[in-house]
Amino acid sequence: MSNQIKHTDCYALALHHRFQWEEAQQNYVILFPEGMVKLHGGAGEVLKRLDGKATVGDVVADLKATFPDAANIEADIVGMFELALSKGWLRQL
Repeated sequence: MSNQIKHTDCYALALHHRFQWEEAQQNYVILFPEGMVKLHGGAGEVLKRLDGKATVGDVVADLKATFPDAANIEADIVGMFELALSKGWLRQL
């Protein structure tokens, strides 16, 4: 795990942000007052598991079970958390 992201950390979407499936885009998006971000790859899979109770470790375990053949999935998940935090899409609970 990264020094910044820990298995015990719990995150939620930042205030004034909304995560949803966008049918027209056929993709998950984050909507916020300044605009919209179209999420690529597994980013939507990570964010849809953030319920305010699941820890990073819970998300990693669930995604490893869901996608057992995905190589380096833990690094990708941690990278998604790091990106989302740096962009202000998430807040730590």
